[in-house]
Amino acid sequence: MSLDWTTLTDGELATLSIAGREAAFAEIMRRHRQSIFRMVRACVGEADEALDLLQETFVAAHQALPRYDGDRSMRAWLSTIAINKCRDWGRKRTVRRFLAFAAPIGPEAEAIADDQVAIDDATGDRQELDRVTRAIAGLPTALKESLVLRTIEGLSQAETAAVLSISEKAVETRLYRARSKLLERLGGR
Repeated sequence: MSLDWTTLTDGELATLSIAGREAAFAEIMRRHRQSIFRMVRACVGEADEALDLLQETFVAAHQALPRYDGDRSMRAWLSTIAINKCRDWGRKRTVRRFLAFAAPIGPEAEAIADDQVAIDDATGDRQELDRVTRAIAGLPTALKESLVLRTIEGLSQAETAAVLSISEKAVETRLYRARSKLLERLGGR
């Protein structure tokens, strides 16, 4: 007899995964990969980087699964891991930018040009979505994380506060500021 993985709770799947059932973790990934990807993409603004960070998130989650509290929302737990991966990525990116200025790239690197137009920029809707995604990614980290978790991913205010280790009132304040800055960046649209 085969288990119907879709009928099990996240806590049950976590327990089975810890016990070595690979299909249980595959079901956890299937359930949460789209929402985690959207959140990561909104934080970093680049789809390719978001895919890499999504993979890193699930690898880290698989390794940390024995520490998962079954009473906690799996989505909120995964979101916490993903936010930390995005923060790590941001720190690494800052260091790379600094090093790029410290040690200039030689003229041979400039000879390599990428003049291909991205396929997803071909339509107006896609361009507008990319513009909004970039605007969100350009927000200060504290504002961006609150906006993405609460507004885009639909976590409750309490879950967002728990993921970010801040108060619910702080989430509310950050959301207000994030929306104001986003409106300002998008030209009042």
